[in-house]
Amino acid sequence: MKRMALHWQVIIALVLGIVYAIIAVTNGWQGFTKLYISPFGDIFINILKLIAVPLVMFSIITGIGSLQNIRQLGRVGIKTLLIYVGTTMSAIVIGLVLVNVFHPGTYPSDDARLEKRIEYELWLADNPEVPRLDNTQVILDPINEELVLSVQNRISKEGVNKDVLDKIEKAKAQKGKGPLAPLVDVVPKNIIVPLAEMEMLQIIFFAIFFGLVLLVIPKEKAEPVAKLMDGLNEVFLAMVNIVIKSMPFFVFMLMAGSLVAAAGDNLDKLAEQLIFLGNYSWVVVLALSLVAFLFYPLLVTLFSKGLTGVKFLKGISKAQITAFSTSSSMATLPVTMECVHDNLKVPKSISSFVLPIGATVNMDGTSLYQAVAVVAMAQFHMVDLDIAQQVVIVLTATLASIGAAAVPSAGLVLMIVVLESVGLNPAWIAIILPVDRILDMCRTVVNVTGDATVSSLIASTEKVKE
Repeated sequence: MKRMALHWQVIIALVLGIVYAIIAVTNGWQGFTKLYISPFGDIFINILKLIAVPLVMFSIITGIGSLQNIRQLGRVGIKTLLIYVGTTMSAIVIGLVLVNVFHPGTYPSDDARLEKRIEYELWLADNPEVPRLDNTQVILDPINEELVLSVQNRISKEGVNKDVLDKIEKAKAQKGKGPLAPLVDVVPKNIIVPLAEMEMLQIIFFAIFFGLVLLVIPKEKAEPVAKLMDGLNEVFLAMVNIVIKSMPFFVFMLMAGSLVAAAGDNLDKLAEQLIFLGNYSWVVVLALSLVAFLFYPLLVTLFSKGLTGVKFLKGISKAQITAFSTSSSMATLPVTMECVHDNLKVPKSISSFVLPIGATVNMDGTSLYQAVAVVAMAQFHMVDLDIAQQVVIVLTATLASIGAAAVPSAGLVLMIVVLESVGLNPAWIAIILPVDRILDMCRTVVNVTGDATVSSLIASTEKVKE
């Protein structure tokens, strides 16, 4: 009997995970799930990260070492960064077009939006250094006097969510650094600490430096080192193949555990009935879907020789499913590299250089989601952002995405930077927290698909043989 294809096994595991989550929440199995189901999902992510970090280092070294010369490395590097920036900005523009067409923040009732507007104006009153975006002041209208007092009392009782405070502090820590701090942070003092703490930009810097030196030293000296790096790379790729065979089991555990944790004691939280979250979420998902399943395949069809959009999507489907279940482009990297090399036939010298960099600096889905979320939340608070302010969002979201941690929910910290860039309250991220985990899974699919797209485009423009 012919064995079922792995991607179908994984899809079935995803569906079973959702079914189990509904049954578990309905029957009160949260404790059992947390103790005996969720740990296996954590093990899966840990294994992938264990493989991903050394795989990034050895694959970049091997990839650079197999290039013909430094000139080709420079050409590939410049192309990679330019295309990554181009796809990121394109994704953000697509998201902004949809959020301005559908106005998801205007669907809640006028009364609900008026309360949000009052919250915004009270925050402005407490933060006079923040520039006003309009001249409207509903808190001064005598008609709203009772409502203003009610909102003030509610805000004083609620306080600020601890998770939100933590993310705001992280954003402030980043903001407090000097203009050249990101450049300094890229260069490690040693390689052991970055490997232990998964500082991917530092690991990539070391790997590029190492591979570069392999190209310039005498060939007889470089050859044994290059063979060692290539052998280590193959070992970690073999580890990927072993993990992939057990993926359906781990995906079921990961989905079941994460959904039950998101639902808590109330099944209603799983669906999130709030009008704003519902409309905001479907606009984000629509924008992400257009980018992943229309924009990228179109780019591949137009600019990659011998590769159609359908063949491209079929080739990376395993990586997309892994990205959806792990919410981490770095944890998905080993699977992405296998799909791109084996299915899309991108030479290892290209994929092993382009994909690890993409997993660190290319966050198309994250940037798109930030732009949609910021504009939607502004609409919810009766704040209209003009074209100039939305251009600022495009630029800030693009720059913030470079070096973003390739781990679940890292985009929330970056969103604080984007909110502050246009003079909005960073604490607004608390509004979208309930659905962030689900949307994080969706935007990670876009991040990974974007990495695969760029590697295919680079491979079609470079005459590199396997």
